[in-house]
Amino acid sequence: MKKILILGASGFIGNALYKELNSYYNTFGTYFTKKGFGQNHHFFHFDMEEGGLERIIKEVKPKLIISALRGNFEGLIETHEFLIDLISRSNCRLLFLSSANVFDTFEHFPCYEYDKTLSESVFGRFKIKIENDLLRLPPAKFVLARLPMVFGNHSPRVQELDIAMNTNKTIEVFPNTIINVNNDIKLSQQIHYIINQQLTGIFHLGSTDLIHHFDFIKLLVKKRYQRKAVYKQVYTTNQMRYLAVLAKENLLPNNLHFSYSEILDDLTLINKDF
Repeated sequence: MKKILILGASGFIGNALYKELNSYYNTFGTYFTKKGFGQNHHFFHFDMEEGGLERIIKEVKPKLIISALRGNFEGLIETHEFLIDLISRSNCRLLFLSSANVFDTFEHFPCYEYDKTLSESVFGRFKIKIENDLLRLPPAKFVLARLPMVFGNHSPRVQELDIAMNTNKTIEVFPNTIINVNNDIKLSQQIHYIINQQLTGIFHLGSTDLIHHFDFIKLLVKKRYQRKAVYKQVYTTNQMRYLAVLAKENLLPNNLHFSYSEILDDLTLINKDF
């Protein structure tokens, strides 16, 4: 059975991937601060500041490493430089979770897999650096999975909304930003398919349709809480801005396509305590 190591497996996306893949592959993960994972012998504590990743990889001997790491950019760059060097000289591949922010400078249109990347944000520039380093390797060695905004009942974004609705705080929205979306469950299924089919290249993993950020949040609030909210509208630019990644070249099967309304349906709150 193929061994997979998920870096950042205690986080929101990393843990969703672990749950999806664990029944099909010999799956291991790393955690940083969350308690409880130390009881699982498939989880290893990893602190980027202290190192120790080489020891974990030697013990696990994975054929695929998935990077869902978060943290300070200096530590992330150093860690990924080590990973890229490792896979360049070993029988191992890297699946890197990138972001729509690699295009956050562009306005007026959504972006596709092989469009030029350009970012004004520190986060986007970090992702671009790792992408460019990976793109120098043979294509069989890596997968770049670019993600739009990812929601889910246990996602940080939705938890912030829950708190805001519970405490009657304002919700920040971006009226002139156009997005596509995903959630933890659908994203995990998409990545499972990419792994199972041994696909390589750049993948844009989001809904097939677009919506304004403000409209999406209003629909989410209406569905999940069934009452009105107070919004703070934030304008980062005078122009319409796209933060969306659409697929054109590397398409997944139709059963892995979805609309933003399906993401909204999955976020409907069953227990209405608000």
